[in-house]
Amino acid sequence: MQISSALVYAIGFLAQGFFSARMLIQWVLSERRRRVVSPALFWVCSLAGSVLLCVYGILRDDFAIVFGQFISYYIYIWNLDVKGLWRKVPLAIRALLFALPAVAATIILSDGDGFLNRYFHNEHIPLWLLIYGSAGQVIFTVRFIYQWWFSHRLGRSELPIGFWVISLTGCFIIVSYGLLRLDPVLVIGQAVGFITYTRNIIIYRKQQQ
Repeated sequence: MQISSALVYAIGFLAQGFFSARMLIQWVLSERRRRVVSPALFWVCSLAGSVLLCVYGILRDDFAIVFGQFISYYIYIWNLDVKGLWRKVPLAIRALLFALPAVAATIILSDGDGFLNRYFHNEHIPLWLLIYGSAGQVIFTVRFIYQWWFSHRLGRSELPIGFWVISLTGCFIIVSYGLLRLDPVLVIGQAVGFITYTRNIIIYRKQQQ
């Protein structure tokens, strides 16, 4: 079944809407408390946006987008669990959400030749550009691995300064990748992030002082 490009972009913009909302919520609460905070809504919006962006990446035949969602997806769940929210979700829904990335990967990889042709021999995305975009997604994933490692040591959910520094680096790569791909979803989606990443670094430094 052919899906219209308008619907595909609508899914992508909705995903970025959740990601932008999480940053705005986190930013406003941090400004109010004059310290960098890790609110529960940040992780709720993260999980919702991740599900939608993964679907968008599949529909766009863009491996760089899909690849960036798998590891961070489970870190979102871990943070929700630390916040005490994950266990409040009905078991059936938890099982469905937990299995979603594995199901998506199985669907993508079920046709090995088709997967290679769509993602690595895509005439619309040169290999060097695919590698560049994937590097940006790897950096974005690393920031959440770092956040998980930092928070796990403390036993609570935190967003340390290293998270924001890595975010700024990934933001630059993703925006430039989006410009080269003529992908408004990626470019517009990172606009809010650039401001909030910078502002959180400033707040964090003031907090330390």
